[in-house]
Amino acid sequence: MNRFTVQYATAALVLLLPLTGCSQDPAQTAAKDGDDFYTYTDSNYDGIGKTYMGREISYVMGHQGAGWLEREGRVKEERTDLLLANLPLNSGDSVADIGAGTGYFSLPMARIVGDNGRVYAVDIQPEMLAIIEARSSDMGITNITRVLATEKDPQLPVDTLDLVLFVDAYHEFEWPREVMTGVYNSLVSGGKVILIEYRMEDPSVPIKRLHKMSEKQARKELEALGFQFVNNLDLLPQQHFLVFQKP
Repeated sequence: MNRFTVQYATAALVLLLPLTGCSQDPAQTAAKDGDDFYTYTDSNYDGIGKTYMGREISYVMGHQGAGWLEREGRVKEERTDLLLANLPLNSGDSVADIGAGTGYFSLPMARIVGDNGRVYAVDIQPEMLAIIEARSSDMGITNITRVLATEKDPQLPVDTLDLVLFVDAYHEFEWPREVMTGVYNSLVSGGKVILIEYRMEDPSVPIKRLHKMSEKQARKELEALGFQFVNNLDLLPQQHFLVFQKP
C-alpha cells in the first residue's frame, strides 16, 4: 500500500459514499434551473431521484472513499493494465481524465503522452485534486493540469483535446447533458471519448445497479449529443470499454 491508500484505508470498504451536498430538493432544482431534459421521482437508496433519458443518476462517491480507488487487487479485478494499454494515446496528445479521483489513470497517462503532451485531471472535489498534486509532485510528473470542475461544466479548453476518459464516473454526473456538451466542445474533430462503465447487462458484476450502465443506454445518451459510436472493446472482465468520437 502507498501512503494514500493507508490514509483512506478506513473508507476502503465504503464503495459508494454519497458526496455531501450533491442532493437537492427535486422541485426546487427544476424550478431554479428550468431544465427540460430531466425528470424527478422518489429516489432509490443509491440514487438522487433525478432521471435522464430513463436512467436514474447515482450518488457521487465522496473523497472519503479514495482508498477504494487505490485498493490492492484493483489491477487483477478490473484489468486496469489492459485498459491503459488499449487507450488510443500518442506522445504529445492532450487528454482529460474526468472524475480523476486520486489520479489512478491521470498519472500513467501523463507518462504515456510525455513532456510534449498534457493531461487535464478533472474533478469536482478539491480533496481529490490535492491528492493528485501531492502524488504528481512525489513522482516528478509535471504535465498534469488539475481542473476543479463544476457539476455542469468540466472547465476544459475548447477544441483542444484528443481524448477524454471517464472511468466509472459518468453515471454519477448530476448534469450529464451539460457536462457532455462541454466535453464535445473541448474535443478536436475526430477526438475520442472512452467510457468505462460496469456492465449493466451482467448480473454477476458485484456493483450496485445504479453504478452500472448498459451499452444501449450509453449510446442513447451520447449519440443524442452528436457523438458517434465507434466500438465496444470486449477486453475487461467487468466493464464496458466504449469508444465514441466527435465527427
